Amino acid sequence: MYCPLRRRFSKAVSQALRRGLCLLLAFPPLIGRAAPSEEELFFKNISEVNDGELRFLAKAPDRQVHHHQNHITLTPDSLVSGWVKLEQCHQHLDPVPSTQIVYHQERIRALRITRVENIERAWVEDNSVQMENIKHDALLCIEAESRALLDDGPDAHVLLNGPYMRRFLDGYYPMRVTMTVSLGGSGLRFDSLTPAAQPGFTVHISQDEAGYDTWFEGRLVTRIRFVARNR
Repeated sequence: MYCPLRRRFSKAVSQALRRGLCLLLAFPPLIGRAAPSEEELFFKNISEVNDGELRFLAKAPDRQVHHHQNHITLTPDSLVSGWVKLEQCHQHLDPVPSTQIVYHQERIRALRITRVENIERAWVEDNSVQMENIKHDALLCIEAESRALLDDGPDAHVLLNGPYMRRFLDGYYPMRVTMTVSLGGSGLRFDSLTPAAQPGFTVHISQDEAGYDTWFEGRLVTRIRFVARNR
């Protein structure tokens, strides 16, 4: 639960927090959320706030926003167990007194922090990463094993990722998500990706990798399908 109660807020924000409004930062594998700054929340025209409908941004926002970076590596064992190697970074975290990243307890293991910048304190607690005194230009990176690969018919598998969102109260704000999947010795090749490539959602495919880079508002779910190379 993300409740930045020790920060100096405007009167409107303080009243909302006293009513128990705060941001739940819950991360099943590959899900990202971040709280916008006070300026975004209360000085952005209310008519411009996204209510959850997915909208890709052909042009990146003028200011830096939360960048959720993922690198997944598939192995031959992944096809049997569903477990993949996950390397994940959260860049440009919002400056707040405290927050946490919580992963699905049954779908994460071997969780460890690999890099921290401009965060006074960060530690792993069970299936979560706890943070205190997050400053401007903060960065947090982790490594783990995630049970994220699902069977999808004969000789086919799918990575279902999301929903990604950057939400506070009733509004959804811009964020960036980058995904790279390394196929390694898994014996798989790329088959399809949903959503399809479009302005604001760039897809990159090679013999050994597949992924995307996107700017968006709202709720994003992606589906990357792989099939056996000999199909």
